[in-house]
Amino acid sequence: MSIVRVLARPMLASSFILAGLDRLRHADATVAQLSPVLRPLSAALPVNASEKTLARVIAGTQVGAGVLLAAGKFARPAAVVLAITAGLSTVVEYRSADTTTKESRAQRRNQLTKNIGLIGGALLASVDTAGRPGLAWRTEKFIESGKKTASAQLKNADKSVRALAHDVTGH
Repeated sequence: MSIVRVLARPMLASSFILAGLDRLRHADATVAQLSPVLRPLSAALPVNASEKTLARVIAGTQVGAGVLLAAGKFARPAAVVLAITAGLSTVVEYRSADTTTKESRAQRRNQLTKNIGLIGGALLASVDTAGRPGLAWRTEKFIESGKKTASAQLKNADKSVRALAHDVTGH
């Protein structure tokens, strides 16, 4: 693993981990902030889950995915989870931000651009194969290998059948 990945993954993950921990500590504020999303989600679930429980689950998921990304374990799926949770938070924060003053609008814009940057970093991490071939490449090479093997086996079978036919007919 390159030194850039060793440093960059924990750096990127730290923001998500700290935000998730803050949301866990202040679950009531998280519910108030994310209620436009949590309310319909809670109603749609087949189990009885309060908005506060869902807020904690989202925050805990963010912390867990951040730790996995920082450690480089299951980094790609963890980065996808972080991008989704950050996108959810960004939409809700942007919609509910104060826009009454010029300063509050500037703060809203700055927060939006910061969040978009974090989502972009998480999306880049989600496609980073760390120099190893990705699943699509591996699948393509596996199929090519299978085709070559099948072709070679057909040629060998053809030779065997021709040899057997030659032996039977005596020609």
